[in-house]
Amino acid sequence: MIIERLIFNVVAVALFTVIFLKMIHKNDTNYIYILGIEALGILIGFLGLIFRVNLPIIIIIITYIISIILPLIIIIFEMKGIYLSEIIYMNIAKYYSNRNENSKAKEILMKILEKYPNSYYLHKQLAQICEKTKDIDIAIDEYIRVLDANREDFETQLKLGKLLNVQGRKQEGAKVLKELLKIKPDYYEASCLLGDILYEEENYKEAVNVYLQALNYNPDKYELYYNLGMLYTKLNDFQSAKEYYEKASQLNSLLYHAKYNLGQIALLYNEIEEAEEYFVECINEEDLTDEAYYYLAYIEMLKGDKENAIQYLNTAVEENEELYNRATKELVFKMIINKIKRPTHNENIKKKKLTKKEIKTIKHLEKTCELVGNLSQNDMKAIRILKTKYQDRERE
Repeated sequence: MIIERLIFNVVAVALFTVIFLKMIHKNDTNYIYILGIEALGILIGFLGLIFRVNLPIIIIIITYIISIILPLIIIIFEMKGIYLSEIIYMNIAKYYSNRNENSKAKEILMKILEKYPNSYYLHKQLAQICEKTKDIDIAIDEYIRVLDANREDFETQLKLGKLLNVQGRKQEGAKVLKELLKIKPDYYEASCLLGDILYEEENYKEAVNVYLQALNYNPDKYELYYNLGMLYTKLNDFQSAKEYYEKASQLNSLLYHAKYNLGQIALLYNEIEEAEEYFVECINEEDLTDEAYYYLAYIEMLKGDKENAIQYLNTAVEENEELYNRATKELVFKMIINKIKRPTHNENIKKKKLTKKEIKTIKHLEKTCELVGNLSQNDMKAIRILKTKYQDRERE
């Protein structure tokens, strides 16, 4: 027991000396608190040794914690570049941030950053708090400093790309993400974000390459196939778009947006029955129900079934005046438009849960359908016949 207490005191005094020298070297008074706690543990151990008192086990454990374990933890942290003052102030700032006193938290962090201007952890915590308070420009600057301190913080690099994109600095965001993917090409989230940015910037071919690269590491991600389908749609490569939409639908049978686009592509190629099957499936998706019924009405008119077309079109435009106005401009609906009820309670229309990318893709397909019709001489002939009948009816 005496030997154990002697060893304890020697080790404790040695650690006390190390912490004391750190305080002198860094001129940091925060070490005084640790030294005071250590001194208490050393004193208890020393008194126990002098008076040969068998200390209770709980007291012995406490002395080991405050005199050996605590200073060892501090030394280990500082070997990793995390200093005592940083730890103290970071926890104080975290306390204020958790209480939504973010201004106080930022003030504390900025004060300690004057002493440790290159601190990776302080800059990162400050960036996170600034992001929380919507001070995005400051958050961006702080994340850049974080990366200057640690180029292998891939999570922060992704975060920086996101924030630059949010601030409209898309080219800068894309550059950050490209650099990230050079180092870590299998980073799925970075690939998706870069692809989205390139899509918004209309760099469709480059975005295709990004998603194809991502497929090498994530062959089972249906989102990649779906995104490739949308990109090839914008490139007017409808055959490739169809292949990727089909693969996405195979991996996720509930991906009705892909099926809706497949229905439109089928119409472009005059594959009426295939288009009908896709649009029937899309009725199950709330966001696409109205549009699906609209195209089913269109198909029924091409097939010559006016009664079904009227039923479908009334369902489509029931609460969607946009579709009603669109139908009035479609030549194929001229013969039945007077039997379609104009919607009267548009205030109850639910907002679509589509991304900007999905909306742009769908609109592109719709415009393409309007421009090229059904890419079929038979359908064009059918429309001309309907037009003639309508004109004859008007004369009567």
